[in-house]
Amino acid sequence: MTRFARISLIGLYSVGGSNNWCVILALKETPAARSVDDVSNDCNLPDTRMIEPILLAAARICTFDGHRPLTNASGLFFERDGRLFLVTSRHVMIDEPSKHFPDRIEVELHTDPANMAKSTGFSIPLYRNGKRLWRQGLDPAGEIDVAAIELERPALPGTAVLRAFTPQHLLGRLNQVEVGTSLLVVGFPLGFHDRLHHMPVARHAVIASSFGLRFQGEGYFLTDARTHRGTSGAPVVMRVPEGSRVYGDLPWLLLGVHSARLDVGTRDVKLDEALGLNCAWYADILLTLTEQ
Repeated sequence: MTRFARISLIGLYSVGGSNNWCVILALKETPAARSVDDVSNDCNLPDTRMIEPILLAAARICTFDGHRPLTNASGLFFERDGRLFLVTSRHVMIDEPSKHFPDRIEVELHTDPANMAKSTGFSIPLYRNGKRLWRQGLDPAGEIDVAAIELERPALPGTAVLRAFTPQHLLGRLNQVEVGTSLLVVGFPLGFHDRLHHMPVARHAVIASSFGLRFQGEGYFLTDARTHRGTSGAPVVMRVPEGSRVYGDLPWLLLGVHSARLDVGTRDVKLDEALGLNCAWYADILLTLTEQ
């Protein structure tokens, strides 16, 4: 138990002239109601009441070929009709051009609501009997870079702590968002995160193309944000107005799923900076991917 001292002034006396003074103090030691160690422990072990729910809706994903680690990525949880899905970019599951062929992924889950420093890795197979278990979509322009895989709830840790987006978190009308609207991209760039509490980081972004239009005919819109490898699959979200209770404790609209940085082949890497633009696939594709 740490003890503290209380100092009291007893008297002030003149010694040998008016410019010389003697101060008499009394030092009294009193026990503290709580120790410094107690306070420190509280700071190091936050519970869910101290965590913004949006940070628990993003997932850190690692891909594996057997026991061999391959890449890091981001993802999000999506719930529909009582079923829980992990959503990320399709190229996290498989990417033929780069010869990326994992057979399983691992997602990190918090396991103690009273101590966010506790977590476990939950392994998810990508194939069963040679058939892929994830869902992916197509549109007239080709493959959509979004994938969803259903999680078996009985297999999850009983004390798992997470938040999930729902169909209510999707926009009903795409013309509700203006160009320049402020967004967040919540993920794990280059695998970077709070390694003690296993939390993602958020990067600020803005809408950089006409929202609701398919940019270049593809099923995505553009964001202006600083992103890195490892952000693939991250939720792109917009804060809802205060007082909107329909979203529960997750007051964010899910606008898209971050896919990749956008560049132009004619850019001179010595003279021209990167565009700083990114592709985010419209999140309404999740209604198709999560159908019964």
